[in-house]
Amino acid sequence: MSRPSSVVQVFCKAPIAGEVKTRTQPQLSAEQAARLHQQLSLRTLQEISNSAHYEIELWCAPNTDHHFFQEIESRYAITLKQQCEGDLGARMSHAMQTGLKDYRQAVLIGTDCPGLSKPLIEQAIKALQNSNDCCIAPVEDGGYCLIGANTHFPQLFDNIPWSTDTVFSRTVTEIKQLDLKYYELPRQWDVDDYNDYLRLVAQYPQFSHT
Repeated sequence: MSRPSSVVQVFCKAPIAGEVKTRTQPQLSAEQAARLHQQLSLRTLQEISNSAHYEIELWCAPNTDHHFFQEIESRYAITLKQQCEGDLGARMSHAMQTGLKDYRQAVLIGTDCPGLSKPLIEQAIKALQNSNDCCIAPVEDGGYCLIGANTHFPQLFDNIPWSTDTVFSRTVTEIKQLDLKYYELPRQWDVDDYNDYLRLVAQYPQFSHT
């Protein structure tokens, strides 16, 4: 069987207390926030794994050595990659450029969005295969949780005000300025702060830490 022509690149931080999901604190302890991040990451991988349409790369920060990443590598058919230095845009741009050297389509996602699923990923890949230059999935807070492309466009990651409510709109502005054909996926929501955590627990009680 030939290798899929698409890759899904999952950006993930090591679940280190005090360094992840800090906006859910102090209502959650640093340890609870780290456990929440770990659960969300595992759920994302469980949701999107075992597809014949793409391979998966886990882009790790600060490096691939953390035991959580090693455990994932042993459990799933996943290749570990290390994020480069720089801001989020530089790291995403590097990952996509790297992926498109080996694959025709690259789709980059995070681990904070409970609505990310295998059908949504496959919808994104299909859009790229059907003459769209790129695809993007907005989230309710003004960011996005997925971006994919057939060609590396570094402009989509330069001078974007990361962690603001204009990330999606600024990225779409760049897409339009490049005159690219793009596909917009259904809007999602992600887990950033304690209110998002409460929303998550209301839908998925297994995430409760209180």
